[in-house]
Amino acid sequence: MTKVSITDIREAAKTALMAHGADDWIAEVVADATADSESLGNKVCGLYYLESYCQQLVSGRVKGAVEPAVTRPRPGSVAVDAKFGFAQAGFARGLPEAVKATRENGIAYLAVGQAHTCTSLGYFTHQIAMEGLIGLGMTNASACVAPPGGNAPVLGTNPIAFSVPKDGGGVGLHYDFSTSVVAKGKITMAQAAGQPIPEGWAVDSGGNPTKDPAAALAGAQLSAGGYKGWGIGLMVELLAAGMTASVNSLDVPALKSPAGDPHNLGQFYILIDPQSDQSDFYARFARVADAVGEQPGGRLPGLTLNRADAVDVPDALWKLVQTLQTRA
Repeated sequence: MTKVSITDIREAAKTALMAHGADDWIAEVVADATADSESLGNKVCGLYYLESYCQQLVSGRVKGAVEPAVTRPRPGSVAVDAKFGFAQAGFARGLPEAVKATRENGIAYLAVGQAHTCTSLGYFTHQIAMEGLIGLGMTNASACVAPPGGNAPVLGTNPIAFSVPKDGGGVGLHYDFSTSVVAKGKITMAQAAGQPIPEGWAVDSGGNPTKDPAAALAGAQLSAGGYKGWGIGLMVELLAAGMTASVNSLDVPALKSPAGDPHNLGQFYILIDPQSDQSDFYARFARVADAVGEQPGGRLPGLTLNRADAVDVPDALWKLVQTLQTRA
């Protein structure tokens, strides 16, 4: 392992992305999201994706030099056409208008369509909460989750993230999780390491429980919480794809393949002003937070969110990052 500062990770990722065709500002926002994931220990959404980003910039699967188009078709709706570019860039361009719409209307949505995978969804809702607004976000991904009792993928991991501002500034509650039992990347990482996966993560192509990551990838993953998680995943699917004019999970090509059709994914965010109209939001929030805090070990999600200044990076991965900074 090599101990690397988050600052160095951010700069290395930006340099690599620019070397493979991303504009400066686009490389900066994608690199920031990559570094943020690493600082939180979210390895699947960090440097693990950098090689894929670079390969797909070269092949054209993701456009690194496009300017997202932001429109406001209704007072409370903001639409972003990412033009098959990075989701981080689409969100960055759309967020200011979405914040403005929320302040004016009390509630608004931000629909980012025709985008690359956004990786860590909580990265975006956290930004919404830092604006003093409640942020609910969702996105879909390539199909890998079967319906309860099934054996063939229909939904993606379809994550959902929720961030709540703290009275007086900052973030008071924050969570981000896939509606599948586990992110697909953890299965592929287990396969690469030659390790089994826990039972309950997936089924093989015959619908039988399996601990073999290869069989899981050939079969399907399972929803968190059984049919309850499946229902949430369906909600995410319909909003992320249907409200952004992007593709269903069934039609999303493999996310990390170097070449092929663009991801064409959608990300859907609902923004709410907690101090609108008859709201007594912070008093109600405090009531719940106090009750949780009174219990030994009780905590609200996100309150212990600590970003590391430096993290351990596998030697081979850090060597690859160095190589990516200079395009062959």
